[in-house]
Amino acid sequence: MLTGLLAGVATTLVLLIAAVLLLPEPTDPRTSSPPPVSGASGSPLSTGPASAGPSASVVASIGATNFHVGQPAPALAVPQLGGGQISLAGMAGKPVWVNFMQTTCPPCIDEFPLMGGFQARYADAGLVVVAIDVREDEGLVASFVESLNAGFPVGLDSNGSAADAWDAVALPVHFWIDRDGIIRAGGLGGIGPDIMAENLQTILPGVTVTP
Repeated sequence: MLTGLLAGVATTLVLLIAAVLLLPEPTDPRTSSPPPVSGASGSPLSTGPASAGPSASVVASIGATNFHVGQPAPALAVPQLGGGQISLAGMAGKPVWVNFMQTTCPPCIDEFPLMGGFQARYADAGLVVVAIDVREDEGLVASFVESLNAGFPVGLDSNGSAADAWDAVALPVHFWIDRDGIIRAGGLGGIGPDIMAENLQTILPGVTVTP
């Protein structure tokens, strides 16, 4: 009888020890990391420090309008630097690349020579490139354009009304408009030649556009 009692106690001890060993270790909520958050595409969203560039609210605002892609381009008529007027209505039937910019943004400085190169290469295909400076002094814009030897017209949106009509809430921002006046692509700067060529291709069907 005593032997059976001892065997029962031993068995109980073994079971208790096994249960303790199998319990998961407690986690410290201060050191545990949350699971990655994914966007609509399934790719992880960055949870690190914000990078330089437009704020999240600005990007969301532009994203909400989708750059007006698939819609008729808003009206555009502004004075042209050096005299005359830039009018989108006057460019009817032509593929047009519109860039809203300012002289003080580094991407604008980088993009101007690239835009000029595309203008020169695809002028025979009818391409028209125009830049619209937003809320800056004409003299400042003139010096900027001269320093970069821009080969395309630059308009002056002195009060920002054109930028507002196009929802150009961050600069630089680009719009590619086909011969029917429909916006086919948009891009928030700064973008490189690869993205420029890809979006330019949407308004130059039948033409092979290279960076």
